[in-house]
Amino acid sequence: MDNLSTGKIAQVILMSRELDRAEAELRAFVDQMTEDEQSELVAVMWIGRGSFEAEEFAEAVQTAMAEATTPCADYLIGTPHLSDHLENGLEALGISATDEEDAVM
Repeated sequence: MDNLSTGKIAQVILMSRELDRAEAELRAFVDQMTEDEQSELVAVMWIGRGSFEAEEFAEAVQTAMAEATTPCADYLIGTPHLSDHLENGLEALGISATDEEDAVM
């Protein structure tokens, strides 16, 4: 990941678990990310749900950029099991989701 910090992904994971309470905060957080960060976030989520393999990260980012037709926050919030997919994506990329979440809390 060249543009997106794992800390930001951890924050999205934590907010998505509390979506009923933190939806506005999550939207604002994602909306302030750059397009590159948003594309990498979507790519991590896709890897976590099995749409891409970890070694296809660059391709997933390019696909996320090319296929972005709705606001990123809307897309992510509309994705069932978002936090699970992001955690799985981090793990597939060799990053401990638990360690990152603990560092944010």
